Amino acid sequence: MLTAVYKSKKKADSFLFVEKRDDFTKVPEPLMAMFGQPKYVMLINLAKRAMLGTADLETVKAALTEKGYYLQIPPPQENLLSQLRKENGADND
Repeated sequence: MLTAVYKSKKKADSFLFVEKRDDFTKVPEPLMAMFGQPKYVMLINLAKRAMLGTADLETVKAALTEKGYYLQIPPPQENLLSQLRKENGADND
């Protein structure tokens, strides 16, 4: 299964996987607007991969099969100050 990978110029560490290079017809317009102008990164064969960076390979394959695209976004950043406050019992929430 070949897939083209693009990175976002608007959203740091966000990647869009599509079935065919430069074919964004299956990607919803609001998502494309949020993602911005895609910058081509690479073409990869998912069938020959055991791992895929931070994305779950089977999730990517399923999304490509079902929707025609997969959006990889970075995990939310931890608020270390809030975490420290909770650990010390100083959280007001």
